Amino acid sequence: MDTIRKADSRRGRIAYEVAGLAWLAEASEPGAAVVPVLDHGATWLEEPRLVSVAPTPRAAEEFGRALAHTHAAGATHLGAPPPDFEGDGWMGEAHLSLPDLPSLARASSSEESWGAFYARERIAPYSDDRTFTSAERALIGKLCDRLESGALDHGQPRLVEDAKERRNNVGAARTHGDLWSGNVMWTPDGAVLIDPAAQGGHAEEDLAALAVFGCPHYERILASYNETSPLEDGWRERVALHQMHIIMIHCAVFGRSYVPEAIAIARTYT
Repeated sequence: MDTIRKADSRRGRIAYEVAGLAWLAEASEPGAAVVPVLDHGATWLEEPRLVSVAPTPRAAEEFGRALAHTHAAGATHLGAPPPDFEGDGWMGEAHLSLPDLPSLARASSSEESWGAFYARERIAPYSDDRTFTSAERALIGKLCDRLESGALDHGQPRLVEDAKERRNNVGAARTHGDLWSGNVMWTPDGAVLIDPAAQGGHAEEDLAALAVFGCPHYERILASYNETSPLEDGWRERVALHQMHIIMIHCAVFGRSYVPEAIAIARTYT
């Protein structure tokens, strides 16, 4: 078997990836296929080298259905780390908070607010003054305020909501967390997930991430996903909102070239 070996000496990077791949793989029947980890140490992991082929419409439809089931496998709460992993994670070169316990939006609330979590943990940490002007930070702050108010909250896809109702340990979707199209390998056997930033999250964020840099047969993926696990009304109007996190990370890592896109999203939802 031809293999690849990935090395990273930074603390926790390999452990997070290994834990995330294992967690996603638990849902791979009937959920999406995940590249297996053949062996690993503290600073390295070994995987089989996947054979890449051109994606077909049929493979895209199968992936959409499978991804819906991966999400429905669930996580305890928004931002939940993979089981047996402690500490914060990474999304590419950016730090990613993974709170052990859910945080409540308001003292009177018994449930997490997606908007409050998204604003506090997935947008605000990346709006530092090295990348954004004061006016730009103020606009992003207005978006965070609106998110924290609950005005932009919305439900998960049907299968995730069903899992939340049936199981008291499910409060969020089980997400890949960094699902841009380069982290989907199209093989002779179908789509395979690689390089996750696995976490409890909102399923729509994975779907939105696929579109950030374009994804083959994207509409086929969406249609089969929506057929398997119907999305909450208005989901198309929320795609950019769910892309805000990955765009903010690109601003933090790559600089101002991504700032206009982040500001355009902030203006749309404030």
